[in-house]
Amino acid sequence: MEEQQPVSGGAEALLHLSPGSSISLAYHPLFGPHDDLIFLDLDEKILPDVLHGRVVLRGQPDEDAVLCTTSKTYSIKFVGTSNSVFLVPPNQSEYHQPPQESDSHNHHDQKAVASVIKLVPGNMELVEVAPRLDKLKSLLSENPYTCDELEVENLDGHRESRTGLYNWNDLVDHIQASDEEIRSGLKALSAVEINGHWRLVDESYMRNILRMLLHNLVLNDWSLNALNEVDVVNILESDGFPRVLAKHCLQVFGERVNDYVWKLDDKRVCVEFAREILGGGKKKLESFMDEWTQKIPDGMQPSFDLLEGEVLTERVGVETWIHAFSVSSLPSTPAERFSILFQERKKWDWKDLEPYIRDLSVPGLSSEALLLKYTRRTQPTPDAEPVFSAR
Repeated sequence: MEEQQPVSGGAEALLHLSPGSSISLAYHPLFGPHDDLIFLDLDEKILPDVLHGRVVLRGQPDEDAVLCTTSKTYSIKFVGTSNSVFLVPPNQSEYHQPPQESDSHNHHDQKAVASVIKLVPGNMELVEVAPRLDKLKSLLSENPYTCDELEVENLDGHRESRTGLYNWNDLVDHIQASDEEIRSGLKALSAVEINGHWRLVDESYMRNILRMLLHNLVLNDWSLNALNEVDVVNILESDGFPRVLAKHCLQVFGERVNDYVWKLDDKRVCVEFAREILGGGKKKLESFMDEWTQKIPDGMQPSFDLLEGEVLTERVGVETWIHAFSVSSLPSTPAERFSILFQERKKWDWKDLEPYIRDLSVPGLSSEALLLKYTRRTQPTPDAEPVFSAR
């Protein structure tokens, strides 16, 4: 490389370089490490988001940062290169030496020179990853909404400052996931925004609201499949429940039919009562089914298939016992998920295991690939159901 000197060439000198041709290099007057300049290798599908400022870096000081678009999350890793990669900036007038008049006749004979400002040791690469949402549940579980907070003024904006409350800005500061993924996570957790803060509602309190809804359904001869939102919310509010939670009850246990009408979801309602029954521990299957059938509202069928991914059964002698084991309580990272699954059972039949890994999402890895990575599959005969154990 030539000695450091002011040069007239910049990145422009490389733009029209013909294949097979060469160009001289020189040190830029500001040549150095320039640690504030980092190369980022981007996929074309992400480039528009970057160019239009629709990306953000997220992570706490003790976490590896991730880059988020509006809908996806990417890990960031540095990839070194063994090749020499030079950064040539655009030509700048302060480093451009116009030819002297006496040299003007030689100017057109000069060869273009590219000035190098930095030697690039490597670049940052983005790899799409699953959103890191386990922390979301942990944060919201610090201070769930309970019946002790029934004071109406608290819901109207007069809450005193308390720990364990997080608004939207707090969540995006703490959770390594895109906005869209965080909103999906909030929905999966049945979180509700109360007074500007996102909250989980205590299960027993939410169950009380559901019971009152079902009680009013019978009293007012409402249909399970045609609940008027205004009527339901007004009556639940008159029964002493905050309006925001009355509407939240419809969102948790129902499906919207149109702008004003909801229908109750059989699975969500039946699962809620199953969780209540099994909250005290395991039960004999026959006893559970009798109690469950009694609690389910008329018009709903308590099919055992509704409890897929919510309960496990085991044979003890001639009796079958059932206990709660909900997929919603399991971590979202595959390694931790499989670790807990094999703590629960040393061996899993596929029909029992599948509901507990169905929701695992790792970009670039299929369910089959996850099974190969974390389990051992045995199949005594070609016709036998496969059995999975820890790898």
